[in-house]
Amino acid sequence: MSKIGKINISIPDKVKVALSGNNVNVEGPFGKKTLSIDTTNFDLKINEGKNISIKPKKNDQNSKRLWGMNRSLLNNAIIGADKGYEKILELVGVGYRASNSGQKLEISLGFSHNIVLQLPNEVKVETISEKGANPVIKLTSFDKQLVGMVAAKIRSFRKPEPYKGKGILYDGEKIIRKAGKTGK
Repeated sequence: MSKIGKINISIPDKVKVALSGNNVNVEGPFGKKTLSIDTTNFDLKINEGKNISIKPKKNDQNSKRLWGMNRSLLNNAIIGADKGYEKILELVGVGYRASNSGQKLEISLGFSHNIVLQLPNEVKVETISEKGANPVIKLTSFDKQLVGMVAAKIRSFRKPEPYKGKGILYDGEKIIRKAGKTGK
């Protein structure tokens, strides 16, 4: 039995969930998403628009593995449609800058050229640059996986290094610093 799969998913008032064939349509104030769920292996019930339960039709090894994952994907889609997801990245380093115009993000990370990244339409970007503080990139979306992938892509341009602590950090991330060379 799956511990996560057994828990019912509550549906907020602003979110609408509809089942059509193998697809589950989730629509809310932040956006809409369609998930494909294998109805040959799983039984999906929407109880009076208040909660959703998902149960496997067969009790074999494969359905046990997929039960909790399908429940989590459905729960993430409902939370994303209701509240949305947010990732905050901080640029730590001398001369590191970020600016955006629409869905185009331009980052200066000390390379010989600026990095220009075209973001998907589902991800909203905001850059915050205050005097005396590190520049911040704020990404918001209704899709948890997409906002995480975009944040990871931006972070991959300059991962934090342990000697000076420079790089692109997630909000609240702590870097364990290493001691440099000690010579006599």
